[in-house]
Amino acid sequence: MSTNKTNVTKDFQAKSIVVSREFDAPVADVWRAFTESKLLDQWWGPSPWRAETKKQDFTPGGFWLYAMVGPEDQRHWARMDYLSITHHKGFEIEDSFCDENGTINPELPVSKGHNVFKETATGTTVEFKMIYPTEQSLQTIVEMGFEQGISICFDQLEVLLKK
Repeated sequence: MSTNKTNVTKDFQAKSIVVSREFDAPVADVWRAFTESKLLDQWWGPSPWRAETKKQDFTPGGFWLYAMVGPEDQRHWARMDYLSITHHKGFEIEDSFCDENGTINPELPVSKGHNVFKETATGTTVEFKMIYPTEQSLQTIVEMGFEQGISICFDQLEVLLKK
């Protein structure tokens, strides 16, 4: 595994969190890992959890409905709505928690953000910024273990990209 690490920057005043990491892989490969459910299911859940897609339509106006499945088969549902997509460059999303039918849970934070993919001399940098409606919403996500979870997921993605 390379020395690339996941950088997470929390800004409570701006109600945002920015995640970035460089991967030793071409943009096309990293893009596919973020946009195709068969690949997302292999790295998106922080081990021992895993993602399991119920439905994905990677088009503007479409969404990804998936469960985070725990080691004892417990399921926490989430939905990522695709607002806009620029092929191999980035996409804008709305990210929320929901039930197995995709009905958003109003008691948990909903965020909006964008993922950006940039070619580098040695691979691809991915940066995504999520903005929350309140500081408390961001605090809730942090307390749920977001930083540790996304770091584990990106480590898993790095392993997948080497295959």
